[in-house]
Amino acid sequence: MSLEYNKNLIPFAKSLRKHATPQENHLWYDFLRSYTPRFQRQKTIGQFIADFCCEKAKLVIELDGSQHFTPEGHTYDEACTAAIETFGVTVLRFTNREIDSGCRAVCTQIEAAVRARLQ
Repeated sequence: MSLEYNKNLIPFAKSLRKHATPQENHLWYDFLRSYTPRFQRQKTIGQFIADFCCEKAKLVIELDGSQHFTPEGHTYDEACTAAIETFGVTVLRFTNREIDSGCRAVCTQIEAAVRARLQ
C-alpha cells in the first residue's frame, strides 16, 4: 500500500523545505540526503506533512521544536502520529535539542529503525 498523497499540501510543503530549521537542515544535509534507502523532506501523507519520510522502510522522522511542547502542539502531534501510523508507518520523534547535542546518536537510532523496518 502506498502512502496517501495530498497534492493540495504541496505548496506548503515546498515552503517548509525552503524555510527549514537549522536542525532539519543539519539532519538532511549531513545524513539523510544521501542515505539509502531514500528519504524525502516534507512529504505529504494524508492531511499531514512529515519532516522526513522513507517510504521503502515505512518510517517517518519528526523533529520537534518548542512549539511542539505546548498542549495544542502535543495534541496535534498525537493526531498526526496516529493518522500516519494508519498507513503502517512508524513515526520517530526527536527534539531539536537532541539534534543539537547528539546528532550522531540520532542518526544511529534512525539507522537501526530503518534496518528493523526492512527486515
